[in-house]
Amino acid sequence: MIEILAVFLPLVGSIIAGLIAFMPQADKAKQHRMDVLAQWVTCTGLVLSAVCAVILFKDVALDGNARVTQLFTWIDSGALEVNWALRVDQLTAVMMIVVTVVSAMVHIYSVGYMHHDKSIPRFMSYLSLFTFFMLMLITADNLVQLFFGWEGVGLASYLLIGFWYEKPSANAAAIKAFVVNRVGDFGFALGIFATFILFDSVNFDTIFNAVSGKADATLHVFGGEFDALTVCCLLLFVGAMGKSAQLGLHTWLPDAMEGPTPVSALIHAATMVTAGIFMVARLSPMFEYSQFALDVVTIVGASTAIFAATIGCVQNDIKRVIAYSTCSQLGYMFFACGVSAYSAGIFHLMTHGFFKALLFLGAGSVIHAMSDGQDMRKMGGIWKHIKVTYVLMWIGSLALVGIPPFAGFYSKDIVLEAAYGAHTGVGQYAFWLGIAAAFLTAFYSWRLLIMTFHGAPRADERTMAHVHESPPVMIVPLLVLALGACLAGVLAYDMMVGPENAKFWGDSILVLEHHKALENAHHSPLWVVLAPLVVGVAGIALAYVMYMFKPDMPGALAARFQGIYQFLLNKWYFDELYDKVFVRPSFYLGRNFWKTGDGTLIDGLGPDGVSAAVKNFARRASALQTGYLYHYAFAMLAGVAVLVTWYLLSSVGG
Repeated sequence: MIEILAVFLPLVGSIIAGLIAFMPQADKAKQHRMDVLAQWVTCTGLVLSAVCAVILFKDVALDGNARVTQLFTWIDSGALEVNWALRVDQLTAVMMIVVTVVSAMVHIYSVGYMHHDKSIPRFMSYLSLFTFFMLMLITADNLVQLFFGWEGVGLASYLLIGFWYEKPSANAAAIKAFVVNRVGDFGFALGIFATFILFDSVNFDTIFNAVSGKADATLHVFGGEFDALTVCCLLLFVGAMGKSAQLGLHTWLPDAMEGPTPVSALIHAATMVTAGIFMVARLSPMFEYSQFALDVVTIVGASTAIFAATIGCVQNDIKRVIAYSTCSQLGYMFFACGVSAYSAGIFHLMTHGFFKALLFLGAGSVIHAMSDGQDMRKMGGIWKHIKVTYVLMWIGSLALVGIPPFAGFYSKDIVLEAAYGAHTGVGQYAFWLGIAAAFLTAFYSWRLLIMTFHGAPRADERTMAHVHESPPVMIVPLLVLALGACLAGVLAYDMMVGPENAKFWGDSILVLEHHKALENAHHSPLWVVLAPLVVGVAGIALAYVMYMFKPDMPGALAARFQGIYQFLLNKWYFDELYDKVFVRPSFYLGRNFWKTGDGTLIDGLGPDGVSAAVKNFARRASALQTGYLYHYAFAMLAGVAVLVTWYLLSSVGG
């Protein structure tokens, strides 16, 4: 019963807030009461859901009472049997803590951040709906239900990214997120089909129990014969690349900043982008039997980590810097899963959820203080005016960089140590790129802090005169998230990734005996253990030198290495490449199909052509109707003459 409440309370709140949003506009006083009611309903639902998640964590993860709660049969057709069911095991319990706690804090924070907005009930309804779909995803007991939640978070992200639909940029960003994710979801759907063909089922227990017997099975694809599990895993991973914004399908994530800041925090910390990591961990019994698929996951994750980190170093929008940080950290989680250290990947997902939400909501507090300004080049010198936000941003940044004793120190380090401990070529690739990304992460994190809070004020006097600390309704959620950023790592390290982690995770994650990356991580050389901390401190020091002590240096370096700077500033030109390769040809084809195919051929020879011929004939026929009596008499005489002539000729011929 408790799991049903945890999952469906956000849906109930979303429905009620949605009904309020559809009510006709009233006077300001009544509308304010409606807004407050929507906020209370949704926030209460999320707080109660978070309480239920904590209870479930103790019952399931700590006491080992994993279970599947059957709700009802959804599809029963031949071999395809799909039930609505809630699968609550250790993996689900950890994810539920992250999703519900972070979402509850985002809901409460939104009360203050969105208080001037004219569509508060609609916004709160979308937020709760987003959370519900994510909860459905992580409690799914089969691939079809997982796909329902998967598509649901995609829908909710579209609604929230484009929430301010009056802005063309918000509409464009929402469409971009939706379209890019459709590419990934097409692969994901094909992966589900392939899995059903291979196992004759979409239920997790059936698949997991049979997977070892399918290790040598093959599938005929595109005229070739390939390892069946590799085909299934790679197709499913394409879906993960889209949802979790991995290299190639990442372009939607930075543009998602067009939505309100609470949306950014929810997408980046607790929902949407974490879905891909969860899916790979949930399907670990399948991925474990395909080394090639695991290697692909590792390479893509490591490449994404360094790629996004390089771009984050030159961005000037405070939210975009944090967005590329998310993209980079997701790469860490994927390459942890790729070396079979799934628990390390989920551990980093959990800690990352707290400090990334803290950073995004802290950035929202800065934006609120700067009268909606987001350009760090127009900030500076504001730390004395918003001291609480300043301290909280420091805590989030320390956790992100991995400075002890903050949460990122425990989770990021074990990911890197596991990559090294894999003792494989792809593991070494991931380790060294991860170390480089850790250096860049520290650099751009302190670049953000220094440009935002320190130095001479670069905003105009009017903006500086209004700089103020956020209200308690926005600060309290930040304090809760800061607590998680401080303590989540040290409290969960032993049970999630310690030597006895297998006991904690139980059957929710499978790692084959010969995959010893996480076990070897606990015996890493001292230099491997210290390397992330050393490069992190070095990155912070470099940021201080360039932006605090020698503020002219960044401009000089950008001018000196203009090509590299523009390459990074333009995000490796992925958007331009996709525009040239996919977007423009699609528009060209669409325009020609419209003008030539549809307009000229189909309409021209079809409805338009027939109607034009009839119209032309009618116009010519109507010209005969002159209205003059002598014209009609002449026509009648001509007709009689023709008939008489025809009669005489036919008589002579007979």
